[in-house]
Amino acid sequence: MTTRNTDFRYRLALLEDIPAIRVLMQLSINGLLKPYLTKRQLEASIESMGLDEQLIKDQTYFIVNKDNIFVGCGGWSNRKTLFGANHTPNRDDSFLNPEVDAARIRAMYTHPDWARMGIGTLIMNVGEKEAKKAGFTKCELMATQAGVSLYKNHGYIAKEEINYESASGASVSMTRMEKHLK
Repeated sequence: MTTRNTDFRYRLALLEDIPAIRVLMQLSINGLLKPYLTKRQLEASIESMGLDEQLIKDQTYFIVNKDNIFVGCGGWSNRKTLFGANHTPNRDDSFLNPEVDAARIRAMYTHPDWARMGIGTLIMNVGEKEAKKAGFTKCELMATQAGVSLYKNHGYIAKEEINYESASGASVSMTRMEKHLK
């Protein structure tokens, strides 16, 4: 499927994409998030971020390509876990109720060479559209400092500031944000 006004294409991620996804996530964290954080905050971010394979298994995670170049990934979820990876503590893979819960926009990463070209917007729009098809009327996400302005520009409202503390005692500020779907 091609998006309007771009040549970006997206498809569902497959389990065999995991090695490439992990590389892209690390490039994104180091290239786009690192300038916002101290070394200790970056350590906490790395613990709180990464790949949640359940998204791929649920077929709610997407790969974005341009001219066969892997430039971004991300998705949405109908499970209670708001953020994190396979290794993040306090996961809850139970299902959300679309009548009362918000779908989750999850694990958005862009290759640094392709930042600010619409990849995050594409992933967010696809996730919101799919969540709406599944009966959800709102979405929420946990924003890093690097992502807050993108989400605000697309109608997300900050609901809560949290301080994620890593196992090593490092902490990083994140913002829980919410949007009602139209």
